[in-house]
Formats: sequence, C-alpha cells, structure tokens
Amino acid sequence: MRAALAELGVTPSRRWGQSFLTDPFVADAEAALVGNPTGAVIEVGGGLGILTAALLRRRSGPLTVLERDPRLARHLRRAFGDRIQVMTADALEMPVDPDATYVGNLPFSIATPLLLRWMKARVRRIVFLVQNEVAERLSAAPGSRSYGRLSIVTELYGRVEPFRLVPPEAFTPRPKVESRLAVFEGRPGPLPVPSVVEFERIVRTLFSSRRKQLGNLLPRLVTAPESAAQLALRAGWPDGWSRRRPEDLSPSSYFALARALAEPASD
Repeated sequence: MRAALAELGVTPSRRWGQSFLTDPFVADAEAALVGNPTGAVIEVGGGLGILTAALLRRRSGPLTVLERDPRLARHLRRAFGDRIQVMTADALEMPVDPDATYVGNLPFSIATPLLLRWMKARVRRIVFLVQNEVAERLSAAPGSRSYGRLSIVTELYGRVEPFRLVPPEAFTPRPKVESRLAVFEGRPGPLPVPSVVEFERIVRTLFSSRRKQLGNLLPRLVTAPESAAQLALRAGWPDGWSRRRPEDLSPSSYFALARALAEPASD
C-alpha cells in the first residue's frame, strides 16, 4: 500500500488526519454493515478506495463519495469511473441528507463533531470506523468509566452499537490506538425533550463537576421558589438521587429532567 501511495504521489496529511484503511477484510465487514439500502449511500473520505470497492461489490444503487483531498479524488474518479459520484468536499460543510446512509472511516480529529452534526440532522443510519475510545463513549452505559455527556446526547438522537475491534495494522500509516466499527441507528419519531438547546445546557451544567453529588449540582438549574427536591420528584428521579453523581443516572432521567424544567411547577 505504501507503493500505491508513492505511485499516486500522495503523502498522508497530518493536518487532515489521514490514515488509510488497507485491510480488505475490515472494508468488507464495514460494507456488510451498510448492506444495500434503497436510499442514497454517501461514503465520507474515500481515500485509496478500498472501502469504495467493497461497497460497490454489495451495492446495486448509486454511491456518492466525499473526498476533500484533490489528489485522492482524481484517483477515485480514474479507478471507478461513472460507477460513483466523487465530490471534492469537506463533510463538515456539506448539506446533510437525513434519508441517506452515511459510511466512512472517520479521521480521529473530526469524528465526534461530524457524528454529532449528522445526528442533529436526524440521519437515520451511520456506519463508521472510529477510534475505539470514541466508540466506547458514544455507546457507554450509566456508571461506566466512559459514560458522560457524549453518551447522553447520542441517546437523545438514537443508539450506537459497537462491532469489531480493528487493530492499528489495518491502516497506513498506523495509528497509535485501536479502532472500532460501529453503527448508529437514528431515533424514530420526535425527540424526547422539548428543546435540544436547553437539554444540552442541562447536561453541560450537571457534568461540569461530575465528581460532585447531584444534590449539590441540581440547585444550579432551579429557579426560586421551586426546590431541587421538588424538581427531581417531578422528573421521577429515583430515591437517593441527591447522593448520586451525574454519571449514575440514565439518559432517560436527563430527558425527564428537561421535560420537568420546561413545564411550570404546580402550586
């Protein structure tokens, strides 16, 4: 694969976090998770085309590939011709199609903001390969070491299911960490909170001091004359909530808190 890069005259860009997938078995596993959906499929970061080729082996419909590096975009057009549509574009700036299936090996530097951008646009399905630590945070359960704001916000929009681990040897150049294949399935229907902006403020406030107990944190969200205890009661929080920490409560508890804050307290 290094020879292929040399032939193309491509040196991986550190600024863009380029690390090219070179293991065809991993590419085929990722393509299998995409399957052959009826809607559009958009691959982000076509790179050398190993995932593109795997997708085309399984896909009968059109495939759009976003590749911001003009050198690699030219390579993809030569390699696959009119079987794909190549767009030289930055995925963080492109309009989002919520009905499309997005797939890609996401650069570590932009993986989280890119995934959140797609989630907030209510994309139905994303198949992605990211740093294992990011996958763990996206899918973490309450009380675990990785559980936090990102886990809760992800649950607002849907659910991430992690799949196989991918070793550094599957890439050129090799990253220093393991990666993981994962799938995001979007939440059908309306979101479980009245306001996303207010919900994010609530979670950010409570996790700003995550080692403190909620009994000391919840009063920051209360407006007089309501007490934190009354608010927790209206949100249906479990007994003993005041002695727990932010990472101990489920996403549904935070959704309920956001709804309780949006409703006027009864006399």
